This record gives sequence, structure tokens and C-alpha cells, in this order.
Amino acid sequence: MRNEGLGSWPTRRARMSPRSTALIFQGRASSYAEFAVRTTKLADQLRKSGVAAGDRVAYLGPNHPAFVETMFAAHLLGAIFVPLNFRLTAPEIDYLLDDSGATALIYGGQCADVVRALSGAAQLRRVVALESPAPGEAEYERWLAEGAEAPIDVPVSPDDVALILYTSGTTGRPKGAMLTHANVIWNTYNLLIGVDVSGDEVTLIAAPLFHVAALGQTLLPTFIKGGCSLLTSSWDVDSCFDLIERHRVTLLFGVTTMLAALARSPRWESADLSSLRGLLSGGAAIPASLIHAYQRRGLVFCQGYGLTETAPGATLLEAGESVRKAGSAGVPVFFGEVRVVRADATDAAAGEPGEVLVKGPNVTPGYWRNPEATAAALTDGGWFHTGDVAKFDDEGHLYIVDRVKDMFISGGENVYPAEVENVIFGHPAVAEVAVIGVPDEKWGEAGKAFVICRPGTGLNRHELREFLLPRLAKYKIPVHVQVVDDLPRTASGKIQKAALRRMSE
Repeated sequence: MRNEGLGSWPTRRARMSPRSTALIFQGRASSYAEFAVRTTKLADQLRKSGVAAGDRVAYLGPNHPAFVETMFAAHLLGAIFVPLNFRLTAPEIDYLLDDSGATALIYGGQCADVVRALSGAAQLRRVVALESPAPGEAEYERWLAEGAEAPIDVPVSPDDVALILYTSGTTGRPKGAMLTHANVIWNTYNLLIGVDVSGDEVTLIAAPLFHVAALGQTLLPTFIKGGCSLLTSSWDVDSCFDLIERHRVTLLFGVTTMLAALARSPRWESADLSSLRGLLSGGAAIPASLIHAYQRRGLVFCQGYGLTETAPGATLLEAGESVRKAGSAGVPVFFGEVRVVRADATDAAAGEPGEVLVKGPNVTPGYWRNPEATAAALTDGGWFHTGDVAKFDDEGHLYIVDRVKDMFISGGENVYPAEVENVIFGHPAVAEVAVIGVPDEKWGEAGKAFVICRPGTGLNRHELREFLLPRLAKYKIPVHVQVVDDLPRTASGKIQKAALRRMSE
């Protein structure tokens, strides 16, 4: 088999455990043998549409077996998979399709209005809908069924790019972080070393797969071990409890807001959680009180820290340390290195905050068609500059102090203020704006916009929200708006975000 990347996994897994269940979605199960056939047929159809090695194949929609099939089919051809955030608006998706140069798009019915509102993406040669296709589009199941089952063996190197995952940057424009097959595979090894994933695993995947955490920390480790991935298209507390009980779920990943919602539910004390062997969490530190709530139910977390650019695992706090080191992001993964450095690039002492640098076979080679961003993020020694501030304790456990520059996390979604500010600037009443994240009981953090209005104009939260709804995903829209006469600045004129945070306390 000349394919040394992810595209070979369905065939390799099917020959080892053909009758084992690979995926369950909305009550329908598919075996590894069935999955391998479907992936091959889909790859054949993509190939007939002109998709070749190095081309980009995009997917837009909530969790669905088609997401997994499209990813592996693209990798079977040596193509690059581009999963898109289905919460984005048409202008945002337009930019990502144009920047990636995607030649094929498969999308879910929930995204039909967005797809039909696209103004660009002229390079798309094939658009496929999971249901109710528009004129000129193909319907997924019929189109897949027409593919051939003959084996496809395209040469793919571990160093070939497998994924482009878009992460917004401080410039306000998303950057496409490239992950090679080797990056993703080494991350899988790191996860399997730190977490005891078994061949009989039943993994509930409710977090969106377009995020690298759900993809890299749950789906792929479960798949390579021959376990079962239980997919849900959305997050719902009651549905989560139902699925855990009905399918005897053994492994669950969630961001803090998801796990906290479970613990707040009236069903928490009586729900049958006896099947759960493992809980994974990332995206934000878990409060000690929440850790103790799960511990009282006999459950513990494996917390971690990472980024899209690290595929994502950089550190992991194994279950045995989850109480003693509550609040820590753990220690560096087995195949990886982490440093905390001062401004002069020397290593910070224990307890001293500094920037987090990450190095290892899971670290991105750079950003898609963005050599400037790549050069800024990666040093000559291969160390990735995260922009996060953290400190090590005297036992080598990492504690995150601050997020990537001004980025904040709202309901598990990364929000980058510069991107939001750029869109708000388009409002005719706005002269200047600064956005920060503030604590929020429901979402963990939510956006707050400080706005200086143009003379003779005004702006309130409702007016700004109406302006932003067609332009930004809902989770990016500030919950709070404060009109101000001026903004705190440094001597060079740069807005002081720290001062705004103090004003909001």
C-alpha cells in the first residue's frame, strides 16, 4: 500500500475488524467493512470530478458520517481536507473557499442557505449536498453509490499536507493552519499513550469535528483502535445522557461549558454513567469544583492544552493527577516538547510566567500560502510560538495564565477580537472599536465591544447585533456593548486591552 497517510486507515482497519461498528449516527450503525467501501466509492467519484493529489476538498456541516467519509476519501486520493465551521456566514465561507482554493464542496442541508448565498468560490468544480440539492448539484447518497469499489492506491507521504484548519488571527483574517499526515498520526500516538483507548471503546462525539480537538483527540484515536464513534449533529444535555445510557458510552470529550451543563442538569445525580471509563477536556481550565462534582460520581478528567497548530495535543494531565493538579494543563505529551520562555528567549524559572513554545512531530509546518505568518510563528529550531502565557510549577506541570494574545473562548469556540472589530468597523456609526472577552455564566466568556461613535450618531446592542447577524457567526457577536468617549491607549497609540478588562471587572 503506497498510501502512508490517513487515507489508508479505512482499508487497514477493515481488514483487521471488518464486522466491528465504526460509526453510529441517528441510530444507524455502519461496520468498518461498509465504511471502507463507501470511502472508496466516494474517492472514486471525487477523482472523476477532477480531484487529484494536492487538491482541496471542503466540507461544511454539523457532525455526520459524511464528514468522516469525505475526509478519508480525500486522503485516499492524496487531496487535502478542509473542514469548515458551519456556524459561519456566507461572506466568511466565501473567504475560506477562495483562500484554500477548494475544488469540491460537500455540505449538509442545514447550510443550504449559506451555500446558495456564496458569491465567490468560482473554482469549485463539484458541489454535493447531503439532501435537497440545488440545480446543478449532486445528491450525496446517489452520487456516492455510483462510485467504483476498485481499490485506490495513490502514493501519499507522511509529510504531505492532510488538513487545512482555519483559525482566525490577530490581523482579523483567518489563517489556514496546515497539518501533515505525520502531524495527525503522531498526535494520535500521543493521545493513545496518555489515554487508555480500547478496541471496544464507544466514544460519544458531540463537539464539532471541524475543531481539531474532537477530530484529533476522539475520532481518530477511536478509529485506529477499531472502536465505535457515536456521532451527534448538535450538543444537548438530555440527549447526551440518553446516548450514554443507551449505547453504554465509554469515552466522552467536552469543553468546560459542556461538562458543566451536564453537572447542572436535574438528571445528574440519577443518570447511569457507569459505562464511562474516560473523560477528555480541553479549551479552558476546568474549575476544581467541577472536577470534584465528577469525582463524586466516580469520574475523572484527562485535561489537556494545545492548539490547532499542534494537532492539537501539546500537554496532557492524566487522570491520576486530575485532582492533585487541578487547574493544570498537565505535562508535555510523550512525543513533544514544551518550553516557557522569557522575552529574551531564555527559559523561565518554575512559577515564572512566559510564552509557551511547542516542538514535536505534531507541530504544523506553517500556514497555507502565508509565509509571513509561518515565519513569525516558527523559529529556526522548529519551536512554535503559541502566544499563550503560562508557567511551570516545580514538578513540571503547566498552568495557562492567559490566552493567545487577546483571544477568548465563548462556549468552546475561539473568538479573535480583531476579526470582530474589523466587521464592526463597517457600521456607519462606528468611529473606533475594541472588543474583549468578559466572564459569562452561560458561555464561560462572551464578547464586550467598546465603541466610539461618529459625531451625531449613536449605537446600542440591538442595532449592532442586527448589523452583525448576516456578517458574523452568532458566537462571535458581542453580548455587551458600551459606548465610550475614548479608549485607553499606550504612548504609541495602541489600545490597552488590559485596561478595558479592568474597567469591566
